[in-house]
Amino acid sequence: MPAITAYDKAPRVPASIAQAATERVIQIRRITKVTAGGKTMRFNALVAMGDGQGHVGIGLGKADAVPDAVRKGVAVAQKNMIQVPMKNATIPHEVLSKFRASKVLLKPAVPGTGVVAGATIRAIMELAGIRDILTKSLGNPNPINLTKATMEALANLRFSNVDVVEQSKNGISVIDEKE
Repeated sequence: MPAITAYDKAPRVPASIAQAATERVIQIRRITKVTAGGKTMRFNALVAMGDGQGHVGIGLGKADAVPDAVRKGVAVAQKNMIQVPMKNATIPHEVLSKFRASKVLLKPAVPGTGVVAGATIRAIMELAGIRDILTKSLGNPNPINLTKATMEALANLRFSNVDVVEQSKNGISVIDEKE
């Protein structure tokens, strides 16, 4: 039994916001179950949903046909949408997250950088509305574990109350702090 993650604990977005979100299929897999009576084919669909305003969620649907699996994945993604803290068009701070054998590093970027990410992480970032970010996937490239590690990283983000920090020989000093 996997441990409870920050993504599991994160507050969910209301259904009214989730209804207006767009969806993107990240992966479709064909699964075969071998029984005494033969082989049974089914499909998995990994779906991400987001509204481009800092709300994003993922869902894994399983069914006998691809359209049914996608529909179930969309329903799960709508229920699992969370709000992502954003600072302009990037994230407030660097975060490293791990889910099973996959690790994801997310770094804020200056405006104009774009989304520097692989296909799996890029889909989630674009749906969340993050336009400037640097990412690196480490470890296993399995899309299911990679999306869960990405969502874990986004759930671990916190708003910063410090606007500008100056580092000198004497240490770190706060120049401008938000109230």
